[in-house]
Amino acid sequence: MSNPGEIDATPITDRRQLAAWLEAGAKPREAWRIGTEHEKFGFRLADLSPPPYEPDGIGAVLGGFERAGWAPILDRGRMIGLKGGDRRNQASISLEPGGQLELSGGLLPDLHATAREMATHFAEMHDAADPLGLGFAALGFHPLARREAMPWMPKSRYAIMRRYMPMRGALGLDMMLRTCTVQVNLDYASEADMVRKLRVALALQPLATALFANSPFTEGRPNGFLSYRAQVWTDTDPDRTGMPAVFFEDGFGFERYVEWVLDVPMYFIQRADGFIDLAGQSFRRFLDHGLDAVPGEHAVMGDFADHLTTVFTDVRLKRFLEMRGADAGSPAMMLAQSALWTGILYDDAALAAAAALVRARPWQDFAALRAVVPRIGLHAPWPTPARPDGTLRDLARDVVMIASDGLRARARRDEDGSDERRFLAPLAEIVAGGPTQAEHWLARNETAWAGDTRQIFHESRL
Repeated sequence: MSNPGEIDATPITDRRQLAAWLEAGAKPREAWRIGTEHEKFGFRLADLSPPPYEPDGIGAVLGGFERAGWAPILDRGRMIGLKGGDRRNQASISLEPGGQLELSGGLLPDLHATAREMATHFAEMHDAADPLGLGFAALGFHPLARREAMPWMPKSRYAIMRRYMPMRGALGLDMMLRTCTVQVNLDYASEADMVRKLRVALALQPLATALFANSPFTEGRPNGFLSYRAQVWTDTDPDRTGMPAVFFEDGFGFERYVEWVLDVPMYFIQRADGFIDLAGQSFRRFLDHGLDAVPGEHAVMGDFADHLTTVFTDVRLKRFLEMRGADAGSPAMMLAQSALWTGILYDDAALAAAAALVRARPWQDFAALRAVVPRIGLHAPWPTPARPDGTLRDLARDVVMIASDGLRARARRDEDGSDERRFLAPLAEIVAGGPTQAEHWLARNETAWAGDTRQIFHESRL
């Protein structure tokens, strides 16, 4: 989303501008980059409670990053994020509604650079948080705090979402306050390349949810799910989430996407004096006729760019593609998430192999997994002629192998001569039969912790 007060004021005079804006994101292969975003929960070391914005809370953590050279982003005079500038490859730091700290990583050429960026970020995070008695943990859903105990960050757009979310789903506020994810943003070369990548990635997002499941506790107890974060998304807002059928229809492309997104209800627009609450209004009507709620205002390109950030499909199209299906997790697993999708989508042979796997089943079969994997993960049935009693772990094994082949073909090596395949090691262990992160924590809870789920913060602290 654009920073408060900074939007593209170019008038929208023709709907084709919107498709052209998306198409302008296409890049030649040599310009493709990897951008990794990851969120984590803050907690007070003394009592594990979620820290407020102030005093000596999340706002002070942002101040520590500012002292390290990051430039502040203000919303009505309060710091709500930071920009890294050229020195950090345009990375930024932002706050999710409940104080979850997010790094939106820079645009980097390979996963080795991503690993270095992540290590630097965690070191700066410790420098900022340790003196305040705060720690951070990357988990898919807050394992201890009740919704009412979570703080609200002073970002204007969140006040709008806070009012509107309960009208659309029972768990929208939980999504805002008590979830954390890891995403990777990847490029496309053309409209056709975008469509092929989006369909493969969207079909396989439930598989990613199962592989990266890391949210088995709610309010101090096992919740019966492996990825409760993913379950939350099924009851958040049906207008803007999930795997829309239109993405798989013949003729889908930038123009069809624009037509779909124009009917996703709005949240807001930004103008010089701040955010204007338009939650539930029609962007299509705003574009074609204006809105009675904002007389005299007309849609501009910045409004469309902001509107795209309020779409929460499992893969989100902007001027790149965002993979959105995974719980936040350990640094190794967050790197593995970027490695999985880079290997699949950035090598032609790997993408073709993954597309063949997806074409072998109706897309509805993949969509049906969304209702199953939050609870049972890789144990979900996935029968095939060759494996009548197959499970999703079998498909995961094939997909991870495809990603490995893609990373080998990329042949991006670090100073020790290792290529990017090393970042898939945690996934190789899981598809070979090892536990997912959620299963690991459940086992720890039953044994070493003796039911004291508070220990998860000590063991998962970044």
